[in-house]
Amino acid sequence: MSDYLPFTRPSIDAATIEGVAEVLRSGWITTGPQAKAFESRLSQYFGGRPVRALASGTGALELALAIAGVGPGDEVVTTPLSWVATANVVLRAGARPVFADIDPATRNIDPARIEAALTPRTKALIPVDMAGLPFDRDAVYAIARRRSLRVIEDAAQSMGATWNGRRVGSFGDLACFSFHANKNMTTAEGGCLVLDDEAEAARCERLRLQGVVRLAGGEIEVEEAGAKMNLTDVAARIGLGQLERLEEFNARRRILARRYFERLDRSLGCGLPPADFERSNWHMFQVLLPLERITIDRARFIALMHERGIGVGVHYPAMHLFALYRAQGWKAGDFPHAEHVGASIVTLPLFPAMQDGDVDRVCRALGDILAAHCR
Repeated sequence: MSDYLPFTRPSIDAATIEGVAEVLRSGWITTGPQAKAFESRLSQYFGGRPVRALASGTGALELALAIAGVGPGDEVVTTPLSWVATANVVLRAGARPVFADIDPATRNIDPARIEAALTPRTKALIPVDMAGLPFDRDAVYAIARRRSLRVIEDAAQSMGATWNGRRVGSFGDLACFSFHANKNMTTAEGGCLVLDDEAEAARCERLRLQGVVRLAGGEIEVEEAGAKMNLTDVAARIGLGQLERLEEFNARRRILARRYFERLDRSLGCGLPPADFERSNWHMFQVLLPLERITIDRARFIALMHERGIGVGVHYPAMHLFALYRAQGWKAGDFPHAEHVGASIVTLPLFPAMQDGDVDRVCRALGDILAAHCR
């Protein structure tokens, strides 16, 4: 379908494509000078904090857990409403993810519910910036300080977002970003970990490549098992081009998000996201379908939107209801706010290359479909 509108699409300019071609022609395509340059630019962006580029945002979370000393017998408190990687990495570290319900207004973890989830085994917190809206850093860090906990910020979706005028990642503890193809800036696949300590940054660098330390004379030493999470120069060159345009991309996303608020028919009963144009980077524009008012389910709604040439995503089901986490003892009813949002949320198209008319088209299609299937 030639006029199909996906829910997201990366914007990669000709200069970046030519830059990637130059990297390929150079013969140095794995981690090298481009990756170093990308890390340097990211460090500048985050106010001079040390940054290590990685193969994925999931890898950033995994290494952050290792650096925080999380392991078997530990617990990590996080939200049930996120991409499942947020909790999977905790299990893979041998620890137990413990969920705390969301604030239904922000769709981020509710700081008031974190305290009840803490036990003597809690080692860290992983709050998530859902759809690019920053979690309440003041409240979460206050809890962490009182309990001497590490905070691993899952900022995978919030590149360019701010908290009280400061860029997310420019302060705080360990901050993990994703540069996946659907993010506000991309390296095709990739991510980074922002640290606040040079010693931990050096350890991150070791862990991302098998724990190897290179010695004089070409010798190496390995003192702990690492992983294979380095970012290639090909990916880093894409990232350099994307970072230069990040503010432009995010500004366009804000314009499109404002148009959604202007054009969506409030009488349809959809739950709208917080209209936060100061903090959010508008990674996604998500609404809650009024399932109690319509005669179709979410799958049918998505299919009908697709028939109109419009892509719609689901980000995310409540992860504690997956079989893996039911096996950990979680069940339906444990986190009602996350369950309600997870069952009814849909992601509407939002990306910088969209035209204003594309938003109007989405709103018309959504309105037509819901109006045709009212109870």
